Formats: sequence, C-alpha cells, structure tokens
Amino acid sequence: MHGHSHGHDHAHHHHGDEEGKAIAVAFWLNFTFTIIEFVGGLMVNSVAILTDAVHDLGDTLAIGMGWVLGKTSKRKADAHFSYGYQRLSVLAAVINAVVLIVGSVFIISEAVPRLWAPEMPDATGMLWLAVLGVVVNGLGAWRLLRQSSMNASMIRWHLLEDVLGWVAVLIVSVVLMFWEVPILDPILSIGFTLFILFNVARNLWASLKVFLQAVPSDVDVQQLVSQLCEPAQVGGVHHVHVWSLDGEHHVFSAHVELQGALDVDQVLELKQQFRALVLDFGFAHSTIEVEWPGEGCRHEDVDG
Repeated sequence: MHGHSHGHDHAHHHHGDEEGKAIAVAFWLNFTFTIIEFVGGLMVNSVAILTDAVHDLGDTLAIGMGWVLGKTSKRKADAHFSYGYQRLSVLAAVINAVVLIVGSVFIISEAVPRLWAPEMPDATGMLWLAVLGVVVNGLGAWRLLRQSSMNASMIRWHLLEDVLGWVAVLIVSVVLMFWEVPILDPILSIGFTLFILFNVARNLWASLKVFLQAVPSDVDVQQLVSQLCEPAQVGGVHHVHVWSLDGEHHVFSAHVELQGALDVDQVLELKQQFRALVLDFGFAHSTIEVEWPGEGCRHEDVDG
C-alpha cells in the first residue's frame, strides 16, 4: 500500500518565466557587448580587453546554453522523463561552471606572463570600455538577482566575474592616467579571477551533489525519520531516501512498518499525518510504502 504525495507550487511557472526572461536579457547583453569588446580592444590596443572578449564569447555561449536548457527544464513530466526535465537546469549549471573554470584558467595564463612583461595600453579607451562593461554586465547580474536556481546562480557568477573584471580594468585605467604602472592590470585580473574560481568551484560541487543524489543540506533526515515514527501505529521506518531534482525541489521515499493490523479509517488517518509531514518539509514528490506486520521488506537484501 502506498501513500503518494506531490507538492506543487503554482507560482513556480511564473517564477520560471521570470527566470527565462532574465537569462534572455543576460544573453543578449553579453552577446552585444562581446562584439563591442573585440572592436574596442583592437582600437585601444589592449591585450587584456581582447582576452576578456574571448572569455566573454565563451560566457555568451554558456549563457545561451543555460537559457535553452533552463527553458526545456520547465517541461512537464512525460513517458520518457517521469520526474520532468528539471535536472536539465542542473546540467546547464555544471557545463557553465566548466566553461567558467576553463575561461578563468585562460585569463590567468594570459595575465601571468604580463607580470614580467607589462604593456602600456590606451588608458582613456580602457576607461570608457570599463564603464560600459560594468553597466552592461551589472544590469544582467541584477536581472538574475531574484532567481534562485543553480542554473541562474551559475550564470549570475558569469556576469559577476565580468563585472569584477571590468572594475579592475576601470581602476587600472584611472591609475594609468596618472602613473605608468601597467603591472597593476595583470595583478588585479589574477586576484579577481581566483576569487571567482573559488565560488564557481563551490557552486559546481553543489551541482554535482544533486547529480549524485546526495541528501540536500536543508533536509534533516533524522528529524524526518523521528517524525515518521511518532504515530503510535508505526513500528519502524526504513529504506529512507532523500534527494533533489534540481537543488530546489526535493524528493523522498520511505517504508513505514505498522505495529499491528489497522482498519481502513486508521490507515487513512495515518496517511493524513504523513501528508501533513510532507508538506511541512516542503517535498515536491514523496512516496511512502506502508508494510503490514510480518510482511517483510522486499528491499531488505539491498539496504535493510
């Protein structure tokens, strides 16, 4: 006998639409500004800006992919994907993280040699491009500020990385207008890139844990089992599994062993208590199998 519950957030579709629009804005802003960067980098003779243009091109491709996969992830469940397509947004987050890491390593590889052979760029041209870079990428990051999915979070880090990078260019360009110390450019670039790498690695690990079906950090399994065991009719709980579809919508299943034989009304009352518990923990999907005394668990040879 099964007690099966689905928790639905009717505002989720609206939330998904808002996220899709925010990512779309981020994509077009990034795409347009990447073209401006290539042209501007050539005009001011700045290798740093051209390097960032290459990095932004990778960002644009990653954001575009995140946009498409994120939109696809909102599709409803079907015969092929019974839980729906929500995990595609996590896949997008992982791929975006890999692109960010590769791009960051590329930037560091370009910046380190400049520590020993710094070049003096056109400081005035750098200043105007930096101001434009901060505004464009800052606007994209701001549009994603209210979105909480892993995919949106990773794209936000893409844009934040660019904002910080352009802040570094802005600071360097102002300094270079007064003092000829071009080595500041690679130093600041390396510092900000390492900061971004640390945060991306943390988000990547969180995404990988979703793929590995780790227990979500915001779910207390011991408390969950304890509350499942509270009704007097329950003799024990086992075969408990808790995982997440996309980092936001969690799933759990469990086997509940009864103390003794119950009539239909008692079972219905027990199921109502379980349903309330599922809602309290905020699970999107749950399956509870009720086992009668002496019935035995068909999974006992697997994990007891």
